[in-house]
Amino acid sequence: MKPETGMEDITANVQEIVNESNLKNGIAVVFIVGSTGGISTIEFEPGLLEDVPKALEKIAPPNTNYEHHKTWGCDNGRSHVKSTIIGPSLTVPFTDGKLTLGTWQQIVAMNFDTRARKRDIIIQILGDETVQDK
Repeated sequence: MKPETGMEDITANVQEIVNESNLKNGIAVVFIVGSTGGISTIEFEPGLLEDVPKALEKIAPPNTNYEHHKTWGCDNGRSHVKSTIIGPSLTVPFTDGKLTLGTWQQIVAMNFDTRARKRDIIIQILGDETVQDK
């Protein structure tokens, strides 16, 4: 993912894993590995793809003296702050095998690091097995 709030719509990936689980009702837990990434939901459209990074930059601006930089000699203190605010995981219920999301709601993985990163995302499915009468 691109640096500084790169976002990818992973809704279809999560739905595919729910489908493969053969579970009817339950929850999908989506977790991003790493301390400079995040998982959330947004309306995945061009305006918000610009608005969200701008809003997060106001909260954790680039030209600030972060103590984290002193600890590790790096430049991504703001990345950790953004990740902490958004959080690394999301729980989405599903009913009849379909994610329970709003019409304009998509699941997104976010990279806040100051460099491009390949992100590992863990998806765990919990629920009731589908039992069909024969």
